[in-house]
Order: sequence, then C-alpha cells, then structure tokens
Amino acid sequence: MGLLYDLSKKYKSVSIVGMAKNAGKTTALNYLIEEAIDEGVALGVTSTGRDGESQDLVTGTEKPRVYLDEDMLVAVPSLLFDMADAGLEVLKKTKYSTAIGELLICRVREAGYVQVAGPVINAEQKLLCDDMLNLGCDLILIDGAIDRKTIASPDTSDAIILSTGAVLSRKLKNVVDETAHVVNLYRSPELAPGPVRDAIEKNSFEEKIMLVTESGEVRKLDLLTGLGAASEINGSIDEDTAYIYIPGAFTTSVISDISLRNLKQVQFVLKDPTKIFVSAMDWSRYRKKGFRLSVLKNIEIAAITVNPWAPAGYTFDNRFLLEEMQKAIPDIPVVDVRM
Repeated sequence: MGLLYDLSKKYKSVSIVGMAKNAGKTTALNYLIEEAIDEGVALGVTSTGRDGESQDLVTGTEKPRVYLDEDMLVAVPSLLFDMADAGLEVLKKTKYSTAIGELLICRVREAGYVQVAGPVINAEQKLLCDDMLNLGCDLILIDGAIDRKTIASPDTSDAIILSTGAVLSRKLKNVVDETAHVVNLYRSPELAPGPVRDAIEKNSFEEKIMLVTESGEVRKLDLLTGLGAASEINGSIDEDTAYIYIPGAFTTSVISDISLRNLKQVQFVLKDPTKIFVSAMDWSRYRKKGFRLSVLKNIEIAAITVNPWAPAGYTFDNRFLLEEMQKAIPDIPVVDVRM
C-alpha cells in the first residue's frame, strides 16, 4: 500500500501546501490521485482557489492538469463546470461562493481533466470537507492554490503534505535547511491547558495583543498587530507579565526592541505557526537569547514531497535531494513524486 492509503487511514482531510509556487504541489496531488485510483480509495478533491488550469495564471509556466477518475468527488465553480473534460454530475449546490461562481460538489461520471476550485475562507473550506465526507469520501485532498500559509492552517484540515523543491534555491543545502526550518516552526509546542490558555481563548475574539499573568489575568493593549510595535510592547511588560498573545503576523519587528531581560521573562503565544515569518538565522539567534514561543494549535505534517526541477531550468540530482531531505527530517515520510 502507498502513501495515499496510509493517509486515508489516519486522516479525513489533508492539505497540500507548497513552500513556494512551482514547488510541485499539483504534481503531488496528481500522484496521490493516481494512488487513489489504484487502491480504491474514495477521494474528494478541492482547492483554496482555482487550480487545474493548464498554465499558471501568475507565472505563465505550464501546469500539470488535474485528472480525476470515475466516482471521485470534486468542487467546481459553476462558471467552470462546462469547461471540464470529465463528465460531471452535480450532487449539491453549496452556499460557498468563489470569484467565478457558486461552488458545486460534483461526482465524476466519466474520467477526465477538471479545473478544481474551492472557498478561500478556512471556515467554509472545513464545511465543504464535511459535505464531501457526508457524501461518501474516505479522504479529502485540498490543493493550496493561493496562499501556502492560509491553507496550512490547522483550522482547514487534519494534516498537511509539504511540497518543497529546487525552486526555493539554486543551492540544495538551502532548500533542505529552509524546509527543515518550516517543519520546525510547524511543530511549535502547544500552550498547555490551564488558566493562561483559558484566558487567551476567552479574550482572543477582539484580536488585540494581550499580556497575561501566570494566574490568567489579562491586560489588553490597544494594538491589533505587533508589527513594528516592539518598543510599545516592551514598555508594557511589568514584573507580573508571563505571556504575550500576538493575534496576527509574527516577524522580527515584533521582538526587535524588546529588552533581553523581558525576552527571557515572557513567552509569546500565537494562534498557530502559520503566523510566523522569521528566517532560520533570526529564529536561531533569538532562541539563543532565551526567546520562547508556543501556539494554541500546531500543524501535523503527514509527508513531504520533493521536486528536483525548477522553472528557471536548473535541477538537482533527485536521489541526492531525497537522501539529504530524509537525513534532515528523518521522522516524516519524504517522497519524490517524479521518480
């Protein structure tokens, strides 16, 4: 049995997340669809936006199309329904809207190519997956067609497949290091249950930065983002501050002006690791200073796919890339879907 079969036994929905455009996520999707055909897994396919077109609408490069077999379920906007090569039967008209029409859940009656699309809102994507599961799917694959950070959110699916490859850098070591860094971030520790977590979850609806004591007392700052606000955050930390909840993006500008003493005293808390935008070098530098961070929910990485080819025309030795990635991340399955 292959990767797809293993996924279907552990999860109900899996997002395919690209480290960058042309990292090979659509190739990974097609690889898993082929496995579903061979192994008889009842598959549903959706996306965070339009996908399956023959040419990338942003870069202009040729894209793999999405080929679906009979009885698979797929999300298709009404305006793309007639453009499908596959024969589709509409099972349900949903209330989830896209820029190109209302979203239809269809069953493939005749195998062929389809332009897949789906909601861009995480909550609607989750509801769509529930709809497809109720219609008989064993597993839903979500192709992250727009924003890898959005689709990686743990609110969207049970786990992710991370697609990486040569497009990230001309140096193989850089590709491996950057991928390992993202895996490390996505495994950020979850904040333990208790008064601090309860206080953050109870007050996070306002989307404001919060300073929290060990006993769960909350002080909110009149800040919706921590970007460029390190000095103000630093000046607000008192001797009782133990945790700082940051509702939005977390970059080096959030902590750049925080004193070493305060940096060691507090622990930063984020909703999930997709909010982190810090390079591996800066992350390591701040960690050595005593910086700590936890999340309300981390991300489970089910597998990593590697693509040795880059649109710019350079390639890596596929076996060497695979071996180096497996050495750097030994506890997650790594697959070269082109081999």
